[in-house]
Amino acid sequence: VLEFYNQRRKQVLEANPNPAHLALVHLETAYNVSIVTQNVDDLHERAGSTSVLHLHGEIRKARSTITPTEILEITGWQLNPGDTCSKGSQLRPHIVWFGEEVPALQTAAELVSTADMLLVIGTSLAVYPAAGLIYDTPPDCQKFLIDPNAPSVSPDFTIIKKQAGTGVPELVNQLLR
Repeated sequence: VLEFYNQRRKQVLEANPNPAHLALVHLETAYNVSIVTQNVDDLHERAGSTSVLHLHGEIRKARSTITPTEILEITGWQLNPGDTCSKGSQLRPHIVWFGEEVPALQTAAELVSTADMLLVIGTSLAVYPAAGLIYDTPPDCQKFLIDPNAPSVSPDFTIIKKQAGTGVPELVNQLLR
């Protein structure tokens, strides 16, 4: 498991933010933007987003196996057997695994419940409990779904059937006009 996540971490370190990440940063010039992401990478932060909530954890962090609130930054890309927390317990990736509670879900629901606008980007809306967040929006919230394979959702969504790297910058430019 550690090696699997080491390889994913190495890939993340070699990746760069795409035009969608950069467009969301640009959106912050005119809007109060909070990003709730299922992605475990740090590309939003590296792009310059200032408010990012990671639902499923962060690959560049590790946490104690006995004190889950002890979370440490990982320098480089490796987390190895024998890397321990302050109490001597093995560190594990700070990732929410299948079957585990999503600790940030309540915070995400609170953010979504106050949204004037919701951009849902690059998802099938099939992964729960995160997909259920769309039902926490206020009735007058303007909603967009950006994905080339966007599923049919409620009629109050504007569907943009494009890749994030194209659809998000186009929508952001429209919103900033």
